[in-house]
Amino acid sequence: MIKKNITVLLMFFLIISLTGCNKKSNESSSSKTPKINQMNISNPTDKNLNKKRKTRISAVALTPYPSSIATVVNKKYYLPVTYVPKNLVFPEVPFLFKEKIEKRKMRWEAAKSLEKMFAAAKKDGIYLSGVSAYRSYSTQKVLFNNYVKSDGFEKAVTYSAIPGTSEHQTGLAIDVSGTDGICAVSSCFGNRKEANWLSKNSANYGFIVRYPKGKESITGYKHEPWHLRYVGNISKPINNSGITLEEYLGVKSVSK
Repeated sequence: MIKKNITVLLMFFLIISLTGCNKKSNESSSSKTPKINQMNISNPTDKNLNKKRKTRISAVALTPYPSSIATVVNKKYYLPVTYVPKNLVFPEVPFLFKEKIEKRKMRWEAAKSLEKMFAAAKKDGIYLSGVSAYRSYSTQKVLFNNYVKSDGFEKAVTYSAIPGTSEHQTGLAIDVSGTDGICAVSSCFGNRKEANWLSKNSANYGFIVRYPKGKESITGYKHEPWHLRYVGNISKPINNSGITLEEYLGVKSVSK
């Protein structure tokens, strides 16, 4: 019993020390590909979200690296409930709405790259607008619960992220459309010239189309040509290889 208690204490202090190191590190250094540390944790989402689910959702957190540019957030890899990214700013690009509210924000490095990408698209005659960027845990909770009330849990989870599993909470993801808003956040966006330009050019600015076609079993989501994720200097290797962030980092797919 004494040996067991000592082991538990050692593991606890190891996790605390790793977390402390992460807080002290400079966020700019997070552009380097991290060594993935997979730790089994309890599901951080609200218990009532899983009442109708037949199988319990297994959770693996990428702690102590939630702020890494390359962090993986999907149906198996959760952000801490209390995680709020540092240096959230309003990128100087057009959105489909004028209000300066939460979903217009992005992390500074992603925002600056987004500005450069939108400017480059404009030079090519492609006019882009943001639809939704940062989304807090509490906002995602409200959104997801509304979908559950409307369509039921099993259906809602196929197109909306459970709170804590949304890339939008990282401040590194954004949904994009044309300035006319036609086909915004819809499958028909894939047939538009804006989507074609993003597919060919977004990697030049540190972004990837996060949910590619034919990779549903890996990412957990259908093809979303409008959903971009900032990953920094690993965007080109990912894009050129036609793979996902999970595959690039050697992370298990959501189906395993």
